Amino acid sequence: MHSRKMRRNGFLLFCIVPSLVLYLYFMVYPSVTVFINSAFSWSGLSPVKEFIGFENFKTLFADERFWTAFKNTIFLMVMVTIITMVLSMFLAYTLTRTKLREKNLYRTLFFFPNVLSVVVIGVLFEQIYAPQTGILNAGLSKLGLSEFAHAWLGEPETVLGAIGVAMVWQAFGYYMVMYLAGMDSISPELYEVADIEGASKAYQFFHVTLPLMWEIVRVTLVFFIITNINMSFLFVSVMTDGAPNGSSEVLLSYMYRQAFTNANFGYAMAVAVIIFLFSFALALVINKLTESKE
Repeated sequence: MHSRKMRRNGFLLFCIVPSLVLYLYFMVYPSVTVFINSAFSWSGLSPVKEFIGFENFKTLFADERFWTAFKNTIFLMVMVTIITMVLSMFLAYTLTRTKLREKNLYRTLFFFPNVLSVVVIGVLFEQIYAPQTGILNAGLSKLGLSEFAHAWLGEPETVLGAIGVAMVWQAFGYYMVMYLAGMDSISPELYEVADIEGASKAYQFFHVTLPLMWEIVRVTLVFFIITNINMSFLFVSVMTDGAPNGSSEVLLSYMYRQAFTNANFGYAMAVAVIIFLFSFALALVINKLTESKE
């Protein structure tokens, strides 16, 4: 028995240790390095580092460009999350609770944008928003709404909304499929009882569907908000690169610019620390606010 237990433990270690080593080397070690380098003045191109303590953070909190990027990140996070979650849930519920022969076709069509590269989607929407040749302004002109035409990616008032629409289009199909899987697992008998009792579709959604798949909603909400920080950087990099005049800058694009454009790695690492702490705190808050009893 002892020999069998030793062999079992040895096999488990053999399976776990390589993954653990890789995780420590590629995830934990870089994260710790970021925290350490945030206390140095370092160009990133030289082995010479100057320890300056919390000076990078003092400079950071006094930097208006940083606060603009922070506010833009919050705006995109809130806007894109709300629209994506509501749209995904609505479409999933509609496809589940209605008898559509083309249901599988709609699932494929809605999921398709998630298959495309962010670069492809960014360039596509960049062409849609083009002031002179874009189909959005052309469509508004055809409808006699020329006064609503804008240089969508060239004006501070419209650029974040335009980027947000592209992010929603890219993401909603993926979360719709996740909600579809959750709704399909709910017993049809519950809906039959609700129909017999005379419950409306809206009542069934809020009192049957949503409570029974609340854990899925919680997981997708946390996952989406955290990945939203990364996705906003990709879309901004492709569509505007922070223009016009930094009004579409987000935290990750600001960090990238400080590191690879301004060669200020120590300061960029301070930005990375703030992003990590903000993301971690946000995940904890969302988990706490959305927790529910069995």
